[in-house]
Amino acid sequence: MEKEYISVKESADLLNISRQAVIKKINKGQIKAVRIGKNYAIPKVEFTGISQHELSEKLKQEIDKGVKKVINEYGEVLKLLSQE
Repeated sequence: MEKEYISVKESADLLNISRQAVIKKINKGQIKAVRIGKNYAIPKVEFTGISQHELSEKLKQEIDKGVKKVINEYGEVLKLLSQE
């Protein structure tokens, strides 16, 4: 029987971020989770697309927004680094 929920640590490993970053995303509502005592259980379906290398449209938009922000803020630095 496959489990329906994963832990914060398992989520952090899957996303390649810290456990604290996962908790921040839970608190911001970016990751849905169920609180069990002092811990969180995250529905495995939250990561279905990630584990299958498919991105939701919302996640694609968030990534595009982040890329544009980095280019706007660090574009010149990136150009200089690419010339070295």
